[in-house]
Amino acid sequence: MKFSLEVRHGPENARVFAETLSESITLLGGEVVDSRETAPDLVLAVGGDGTMLAGTQQALIHDVPILGFNLGTMGFLAEAETDEVDEVVKRLLTAEYEIVERMTVTATVNGESATGVNDVVVEKVESQRLTHLDVSVDGTHFLTYRADGLIVATPTGSTAYSFSAGGPLIDPELSALILTPVASHSLFDRTLVLPPQTKLRVRVGRDRPVKVTVDKTDMGHLGSGETVDIERGSRSARFVKLRRRPFTGLLTEKFGLA
Repeated sequence: MKFSLEVRHGPENARVFAETLSESITLLGGEVVDSRETAPDLVLAVGGDGTMLAGTQQALIHDVPILGFNLGTMGFLAEAETDEVDEVVKRLLTAEYEIVERMTVTATVNGESATGVNDVVVEKVESQRLTHLDVSVDGTHFLTYRADGLIVATPTGSTAYSFSAGGPLIDPELSALILTPVASHSLFDRTLVLPPQTKLRVRVGRDRPVKVTVDKTDMGHLGSGETVDIERGSRSARFVKLRRRPFTGLLTEKFGLA
């Protein structure tokens, strides 16, 4: 079985653990490969949720599952801890796990598309000026937001930026698009939870540029009159699950609610 590793850059503990993980894979009969040269059977992410997002991009490219080892603070997307490396590798090699699918979200700008598992963010470039963003839902104009930006998240991404901007937490087993304004100066500043088949278009309403990111990856800047189209991704991301935990149990653990 071929494994590709996505490792958080910078921290020494991530590099050291990645070496330990590679040794465990080799000793137990697996193979570590470079995904740029060889297609893996599974992607392993070593780090926090940001590393998981980067690893998910590789998993989507090769249409393979992903599992994360948590070296971050919250680690909502990670499934395993660093002290269980040998046990996890053994279970992966013997297929003692299940796969859960998570919906993705795609943004298209000037004919170029990018897909993520967390969110699409359209936000201001100039720190002291509000954006004016005209939002259409399934081809019909809905509202012009005066805000710092807009987030369109999946249920998986509902625990990330959308949550910090006041959006709801949604079980990732559901499918929906979550539209949350950031620091809105409009009379209507509530989050909308929309059906997964909804197609959104966001148009820059005034000459105040915005930037578009998908899972923190930059898609460039938009000027007045330019648009970004946002919809459900054509393929799901696949996450390895070693144990079944209800979403409420995960929230209790990560937020220390017990």
